[in-house]
Amino acid sequence: MSIAAKTKTLQHADAVAVRSWKAPILLGVLALFAVVVFIILGPSGHATFRISQENDLWQVPNLVVPAKGVGIVVSIICLALAYLAYSQTKSTGKIAKWVLMSFTVVFVIGLMVWIIGGTTTQNITLVGLFTGAMLITTPLVFGSMSGVLSERAGVVNIAIEGQLLAGAFTAALVSSVTHNAFAGLLAAAVAGVLVSALLALFSIKYIVNQIIVGVVLNVLVAGLTGFLFEKIMKTKVNGETIYNQPTHLPDLPIPLLSQIPIIGPTFFRQSIIGYLMIILVVALWFGLFRTRWGLRVRAVGEHPKAADTVGINVNRTRVMNVLLGGAVAGIGGAYFTLVAVSSFSKDMTGGLGFIALAALIFGRWNPIGAALAALLFGVAGNLQSILSLAGTPIDGQFLAMLPYALTILAVSGFVGKAMSPAASGEPYVKE
Repeated sequence: MSIAAKTKTLQHADAVAVRSWKAPILLGVLALFAVVVFIILGPSGHATFRISQENDLWQVPNLVVPAKGVGIVVSIICLALAYLAYSQTKSTGKIAKWVLMSFTVVFVIGLMVWIIGGTTTQNITLVGLFTGAMLITTPLVFGSMSGVLSERAGVVNIAIEGQLLAGAFTAALVSSVTHNAFAGLLAAAVAGVLVSALLALFSIKYIVNQIIVGVVLNVLVAGLTGFLFEKIMKTKVNGETIYNQPTHLPDLPIPLLSQIPIIGPTFFRQSIIGYLMIILVVALWFGLFRTRWGLRVRAVGEHPKAADTVGINVNRTRVMNVLLGGAVAGIGGAYFTLVAVSSFSKDMTGGLGFIALAALIFGRWNPIGAALAALLFGVAGNLQSILSLAGTPIDGQFLAMLPYALTILAVSGFVGKAMSPAASGEPYVKE
């Protein structure tokens, strides 16, 4: 056998070796699940989706679909997409993105119709589903954007949970003292920067393991905010906890746009933090992939030594990005106490900082992808409470695990191989 033939054979063997069958197997299992549950065990009633509210600009009639019929169609499509995924993996070693996206959308539609068709009310308000999901999605987006800023520059930011919690606490305290929500918002950004400054100090200057530093900071912030909550915020004056009554940021609906069914209440009837979220995602995507600054940041995260040789200060770039990411996460934390609820409580972020990391991986370190992943997790999280109120026969604990199940799938590679920036987590010492 010639050398060229041997080389070609070895390359083919390597391609087969790295081929992953996890995604086709998962899609096949889910397709069989759809056949058994949606068709054989599926309800025979109808599922009603309410689309419009009374004040919407256009009134769209309710969408009523037969649960069994939708289950049959969804199952056939899922089986076809699963087979297509198998064929693509066998021939090329990878699955087209549209196959995975189509399967996800179709399966989720079938799952919702199946669940709602089996409830006592047999209807759900899509507006309530998505507007409620924004209570989870907004801090997730800010957290994932903080991760994008840090990891694109080569620093793993495990401390997102601590940054969110510090922002929530500081916003509540400062807003309660000053009676000014915007002062609380600014203070939350500063609190996030302070947490990030510790992350940058130990991980970049003193070259401590970035994962360990992030975990320690999360524990530190949780303990510190819990202590201050007990000592300051629970203190009552004339029977009132005056240090835990933050002023809320008002909703700022955009005329006409806010009256569009589903989209309007979800995206155009937000507080200033909600609009900052949308601007941040677009601006960060543009900055990273369309500007000189973004090119420098990505160079530092991919090949810091090469970036250093062309005059880029690697560690200074990393420090600035980590601090900027802290400010972003701090603002996301302020959403908890200035918009979502009326007071601060211990550990109120509930682990969303870690789910933000999963959204970051799910979105492949792309701001838009991470934001869409955060929206998916938010919808899954809110679906539990809505379906519980609708009287679904499915156990509430099963619904509560949905966002965490999606998190496991995201980080385990079932949604496709996610490649982080090459130098992420690796300290850089100038020679």
